Amino acid sequence: MNMKTTSRGTGGSQLSGAEMLDALSCEQRKTWFASLSDEEAEAIVHDWEFWARPQQLEPTDRPWVNWLVMAGRGFGKTRMGSEQVRKWVKKFPIVNLIGATAADVRDVMVQGIGAGSAIMEVCRRDERPVYEKSNRRLVWPNGASSLLFSAEEPDRLRGPQHMKVWADELAAWKYPDEAWEQFEFGLRLGTNPQVVVTTTPKPTKLIKELVANPATFITRGSTYDNKLNLAKNFFDSIIRKYEGTRLGRQELMAELLEDHPGALWTLKAIDADRVRQCPAFLTRVVVGVDPAVTSGDDSAEWGMVVVGMGPNPNGQVWPPHFYVMDDLSGKFSPNEAAKRAVHGYRAHKVDRIVAEVNNGGDLVEAVLRTVDPNFAYKAVRASRGKLTRAEPIAALYEQHRVHHVGAFGVLEDQICDYIPLVSKSPDRMDALVWALTELSGDDGDQEVIYEYSEEHSISPDLDAIDRLPYWKM
Repeated sequence: MNMKTTSRGTGGSQLSGAEMLDALSCEQRKTWFASLSDEEAEAIVHDWEFWARPQQLEPTDRPWVNWLVMAGRGFGKTRMGSEQVRKWVKKFPIVNLIGATAADVRDVMVQGIGAGSAIMEVCRRDERPVYEKSNRRLVWPNGASSLLFSAEEPDRLRGPQHMKVWADELAAWKYPDEAWEQFEFGLRLGTNPQVVVTTTPKPTKLIKELVANPATFITRGSTYDNKLNLAKNFFDSIIRKYEGTRLGRQELMAELLEDHPGALWTLKAIDADRVRQCPAFLTRVVVGVDPAVTSGDDSAEWGMVVVGMGPNPNGQVWPPHFYVMDDLSGKFSPNEAAKRAVHGYRAHKVDRIVAEVNNGGDLVEAVLRTVDPNFAYKAVRASRGKLTRAEPIAALYEQHRVHHVGAFGVLEDQICDYIPLVSKSPDRMDALVWALTELSGDDGDQEVIYEYSEEHSISPDLDAIDRLPYWKM
């Protein structure tokens, strides 16, 4: 009974050998296991062709330079990348890795976090590489090496050459065009240089270019394809949250969605004005804060976006242009959020924190000042609706006066999916709007509650904080 998966086409089985084995009766499985020698049983644990579904195996239908794996959450993209590297290093001495951040390279691609899909987790003990962290490389037992790169540092890709490359989560790269361009110049060693790209699909300029490239082989897959290997509670919670939504079509079904009709922002317009760095001199920098009003797994995020104002990219000082410099947003406890906001204030040499206090009132400032009592602060409350606040900011984008310094995937997803009078106004978008409203001076729809300079300090009412369950640390 052969459990190997050999079909890559639509006519054969789309199950892995392991999934076919699982479909047998208990007696049939016992018979199959009894037929294996000890060596065969041990070998099968690390036999990717046994565990992989046919669409997860390297394509052989035609030659390719780019193997673009666009698949939903939980499909097995990371395992595919790791196994492809493991396969390549047996024949090629230089197989390099590029991740969205240095932490992603370390925690997702190389070491893993117990999911069984990173390089160190899929390799047999005798073929496992040595991870030289200080040298940013893996050294394999057969002498092959893998240099490790972060897409946040495109200049480090200038010079190194590659035979094969695994590029992970391309849609989340902060400087996708620059990083891809630099590494592509070095993809020239050997007779058949290739790259496998594993990513959740987003309609970025680079991904659309790869899709249109005749040298690209595209593998698509959904979260549902790997249902048998996913924890039931994970699968049920993700499906319940996203199924039937536009985000679900992207994150579960791996659809490459175009810009949303009726949205105030489009990714195409953001891409057109994207820059790699801010001007040397900025006249003002603010942090816009949209606080969460609850603290828990189902709570909204704290929106925190850093925006600067200065000349346009060509150096002309009027009219002023605006630069989205950082997105510090996330799900935090109030104390964690305060530390993050104040850290951003110091790190980016911010002039003022601007926070919405519709729901938190004075407690927003009080929580922030538990971390640092000395910073400039402005508390604002919306006097009109979210659409009224958002439209002037969208107009700044239409005037090509707002530039994202690199890519901010989640923030850009939120603003490009926002449809007035249909969608909820998300947290990161609200923080962005507050920051740009402050800098552009278009504050006719907000009520300034109070404004303090950095010298002002108050003693926070900690008892009041503690009386509200959602502010507990």
